[in-house]
Amino acid sequence: MTTATQDNSGLSKLSDLQISILRLIDQGLDQHETLEVRKLLMDYFDQKLQAELEEVTARKEYSEADYRRMLREDNFPAE
Repeated sequence: MTTATQDNSGLSKLSDLQISILRLIDQGLDQHETLEVRKLLMDYFDQKLQAELEEVTARKEYSEADYRRMLREDNFPAE
């Protein structure tokens, strides 16, 4: 397995995380195990996204009504 994807399109080296994931996959996971790993990764990034959303919502003091208005109106102020 190579550790770089350097080619003419300008892609850079794989990160340590990407290499670790490739090594994990190379262990011969079955379909069920692969789905479990994918779910773990999705859950991890979902938690990160939810935490960021909560932080932004608190900082900007958005309410549920504000989000509903954002969905209805094209001119909701961003700041």
